Amino acid sequence: MFVFDTDHFEFIQETSGKASSRLLHRMKPYARTDFYITIISFHEQFLGWHTYIIRAKRTEQVIRGYQKLHAVLNDFAYFTILPYDAKAADIFHTLRKAKIRIGTMDLRIASIALANDFTLLTRNLADFRQVPELKAEDWTAGPPR
Repeated sequence: MFVFDTDHFEFIQETSGKASSRLLHRMKPYARTDFYITIISFHEQFLGWHTYIIRAKRTEQVIRGYQKLHAVLNDFAYFTILPYDAKAADIFHTLRKAKIRIGTMDLRIASIALANDFTLLTRNLADFRQVPELKAEDWTAGPPR
């Protein structure tokens, strides 16, 4: 089973470009139900479009912001969303105590992946490879080795 980091999920949302094509090609042998997204990624995207809407000066910008927010909601409805639950929180706190030096949201995503024993699909391998026992792969970089 696989869980998307926010960056990989954005390539699914775009569906254009080389990175997106590579990701979608790598996903073909699997069922849609083999892929998950985290509530953390939803939070990140929600915050981004919320901030865009709040800062909008023109009506067209507000409309665009709400259209994008609506699209985010539809995109997330397509996959099962993994929660940040007590098990993930325990792992998060253990990793924090171990002084794993990555961003809070990334560490929460890593904790959810570890709690579910899933492989994390991300372009941010440099940070995520600091997390002990986390399986992380970049499916946008090209064919598997």
